[in-house]
Amino acid sequence: MITLQKYSDENRTNTNQKKEIVQFLFEHLEQYGDSEDDIANAVNYALGFENKPGGIIITARDERTDQLVGAVVINKTGMGGYIPENILVYIATDKNVRGKGIGKNLMQQAIDSSQGDIALHCEPENPAIHLYKKLGFASKYLEMRLKK
Repeated sequence: MITLQKYSDENRTNTNQKKEIVQFLFEHLEQYGDSEDDIANAVNYALGFENKPGGIIITARDERTDQLVGAVVINKTGMGGYIPENILVYIATDKNVRGKGIGKNLMQQAIDSSQGDIALHCEPENPAIHLYKKLGFASKYLEMRLKK
């Protein structure tokens, strides 16, 4: 059985939990991931550190093994309307349990726990795009970035 746990600026992780989440995401995001520092920054942002707007982190844990098997990080943008109120920054499930609905459960809990719209970035070849579409996400814009 899987247990979901929600963290936010009102219910922060302890140091060990935060480190476990960052390590888990770094390992299980695979080619779609970022550096540990970038992941840690998104986690800290979601927890409202340094006066950031906050967000939510939801983890999935296998009760039998007490192992983390999934995690999602949503950051509040501090905006609304013209820019969605939230952005899904990271979601990952352990490759050994993919296809069992854990990612869908995490996403649904994240949607239900967020106030306002949610944006996300997804590479066209990422298999998770099918899950996002099933949950109602649609591609409205082409993202363009200027790297300085």
